[in-house]
This record gives sequence, structure tokens and C-alpha cells, in this order.
Amino acid sequence: MSKKVYVGNMNYGTAENQLRDLFAQYGNVQSVNIIVDRYTGKAKGFGFVEMETEEEARAAIDALNGFEFMG
Repeated sequence: MSKKVYVGNMNYGTAENQLRDLFAQYGNVQSVNIIVDRYTGKAKGFGFVEMETEEEARAAIDALNGFEFMG
């Protein structure tokens, strides 16, 4: 069963493929969704990554919690 992980305090310039590559180090990424403002189209600084299993999600959370990515 897949597990959706909240990713906060992201650099506004982070692209979905960059976030996918970061999380792919810890398992199979099913989807990536960076939340954008509907009027400006600019990122809001947070998003969600859906991992294939709970174990992969936990590994990513443990490794990336507090990790600085792209400033």
C-alpha cells in the first residue's frame, strides 16, 4: 500500500523531477505533487511525495527530515 509524505519548507524553485530524484534514492516514487498558487502558478513551498510502501516512506522521512535541499 502506498504512503503519501508531506514535504514542507521547500525552495520555491524546486521542480517535481528534482523532488522525485531525491526521494527515489529511498524507494519507488509513485507520484510527486508540488502545490502551486492557482492565480500566479508559483510554488507555495510544499508538496507531497507518494512512495510505494510504508517502509520506503519511513526510510525517506528518516533520511531527509531536516535535510537542506536546494537551499
